[in-house]
Amino acid sequence: MSSHVRFVLAATLLLAAAVFLHGRSRNEVFPQRQTLASFPRDLGDWTSIDIPISQDVLEVLGPGDFLLRAFRKEGVIEPDVTLFLAYFPSQRAGDTIHSPKNCLPGAGWSPVESSRIPVSFPGRPEFIVNRYVIAKGQERQLVLYWYWAHDRAVASEYWAKYYLVRDAIRLNRSDGSLIRVVTPLDSGETVDHAQSRLLSLAANVVSVIDQYVPR
Repeated sequence: MSSHVRFVLAATLLLAAAVFLHGRSRNEVFPQRQTLASFPRDLGDWTSIDIPISQDVLEVLGPGDFLLRAFRKEGVIEPDVTLFLAYFPSQRAGDTIHSPKNCLPGAGWSPVESSRIPVSFPGRPEFIVNRYVIAKGQERQLVLYWYWAHDRAVASEYWAKYYLVRDAIRLNRSDGSLIRVVTPLDSGETVDHAQSRLLSLAANVVSVIDQYVPR
């Protein structure tokens, strides 16, 4: 499928979803949840510090709850893992989740490798996530991200929009989230080695995510 056709299909899907959701905005359900500000600073043997999100970025993201933290594994000399969580209580008014593949180039990073990989964490069925190697000058980073809503992980933004409409019909809910983990690639480090670092933290994130992104 050509890029032009994909763009037209995506634009049509987004427009249809926005129109439909706006028409069903009455009596939307907002489940109870903990705010991302209360997300644990320590996860297993990972400790973290907050990274401020600028007001300009918050305005682009729109109404929602956001968290940006750098995690480091105790006793291990390796690059940090940066966790970004974005939760939108409602996506009916056009405040939808921004795809990292669109945001990263705007920040000066260029994708040099992209794929989708299966991941599996304790107590969860296997699911697919997006994997990107990005570069800026001589720097390289590895990115894993996926969409998470109602105890369901989705890699494709198109399927995420489909489930958004379906859940609006079935549950009268349009909430959803994005989970993204990023780590620098050390000189000579393999992508698989960096990926294991990301998955180590991600396993801890997924184990507590239901408190912050309701099922």
